[in-house]
Amino acid sequence: MRLATFNLLHGRSLSDGVVHADRIRAAVADLDADVLGLQEVDRAQPRSGNLDLTALAAEALGASVHRFAAAVVGTPGEIWQPWHAEADTAHPQYGIALVTRYPVQRWQITQLPAAPVRSPVLTPQGLLLLKDEPRVLLAAVLETPRGLLSVGTTHLSFVPGWNVRQLRHAVRALRALPAPRILLGDLNMPSGPVRAFTGWRSLARAATFPSPYPRTQLDHVLADPRGDKALGRVVQVRTPHPAVSDHRPLVVSLDR
Repeated sequence: MRLATFNLLHGRSLSDGVVHADRIRAAVADLDADVLGLQEVDRAQPRSGNLDLTALAAEALGASVHRFAAAVVGTPGEIWQPWHAEADTAHPQYGIALVTRYPVQRWQITQLPAAPVRSPVLTPQGLLLLKDEPRVLLAAVLETPRGLLSVGTTHLSFVPGWNVRQLRHAVRALRALPAPRILLGDLNMPSGPVRAFTGWRSLARAATFPSPYPRTQLDHVLADPRGDKALGRVVQVRTPHPAVSDHRPLVVSLDR
């Protein structure tokens, strides 16, 4: 079984700033993942050519099951509002996605509120006070050849401390699903705090950000120690360098 997490940066290339469907397909196909968590995913966004990035990733993997979960309606960094159930799917949306080659028994979506204050963030324009976006945890109970597996993916806040609160909320939500349990995602914190605040086991220790010369691990594949013996042994870890995104994907292969 191969698990992967990938912050797509809405499919944009750092080399020329362009979003190109073939580049995204190639980057995702190279992962050859049975279960893939995606972050910074666009749907119907002009900046990414109105592509459905979730469907594109599923096509690249030959995966019949996929789901997108919006965090906001509109475009991050421009005009947006928190996603709501009545949002028109034709409007630009931004969020996360889960793609899998396995059947899904059931889905679970958990809202993770945004930080209530603006926070300083270093951008190409300098240090700016930015409004935090709401976040979401998308989880599924998968029917794998070796039994049920619960997998969630999320993209946590850049606000220190608030992302810890969101992480704990996500872990509680996942523990309502059957073991074994996996969390995939860009948690916006390094591996030490992640382990300290969750008690979950990291299946891979590797720098993933920034993609040209990674110095820190923001992207994680975590296993709940309650029931993780059923997952098997890690036999390979990869952090390929695709032509899209400012993050490297993190790919973990298990002998299960």
